[in-house]
Amino acid sequence: MKITYYGHSSFGVEIGGKRIVFDPFISANPLAAAIKLDSIKADYLLLSHAHSDHIADVPFLAQHTGATVVCNYEVYEYFNKQGITAIRPVNPGGAFTTKSGITIKAVNAVHSSSFTDGSYGGAAMGFVVSSNEGSFYFAGDTALHYDMKLIGEIYKLNFAMLPIGDNFTMGADDAIRTCDFIKCDNIIGMHYDTFDIIKINKEEVKAKFEKAGKKLTLFNIGETKEI
Repeated sequence: MKITYYGHSSFGVEIGGKRIVFDPFISANPLAAAIKLDSIKADYLLLSHAHSDHIADVPFLAQHTGATVVCNYEVYEYFNKQGITAIRPVNPGGAFTTKSGITIKAVNAVHSSSFTDGSYGGAAMGFVVSSNEGSFYFAGDTALHYDMKLIGEIYKLNFAMLPIGDNFTMGADDAIRTCDFIKCDNIIGMHYDTFDIIKINKEEVKAKFEKAGKKLTLFNIGETKEI
């Protein structure tokens, strides 16, 4: 699988011959100023919750790429009213398989979810994405929670994308505990450094993961890797 980091919690993943973009917050992120939004290609936009730092670029990318938006029901209603019709609602526990054979499973996340006007944004979610190439877990914004153990019992993950910035989500210590819950030690960090309140000491965090026997990869914004 080929992974590109667009900053904050936004990634592009090529899997099963398709391109999935998660939580697009790019044009409003000063750290991602070098990313050209109109250069991004996507077949699916997966949204973990309604906060603006996870959905800001959905209207542009949905129109520009023709991608299908996958989100919870409340976010579905919000964007449907804006004229986005290529959109599929799914709530935690639900799953579906695309025509190309990619299975997308919505799983629990422990986090708040609201739109910029303060209205309710539905349940926060993560996703487990599977194809014949393998499986991975995008945790979204979440605290450590015991339901993560179910992911480790059901799936054999190639890697997991976990928040490590603390304050609004779990930090490094709980992300390390998550590795044991999900039975995956190959971690890509996200949701850090974008705002002052979630800035981290990268070397200290890497050292914590290394001491625990876990692998932490921190992408540069715009960087692409094969995993």
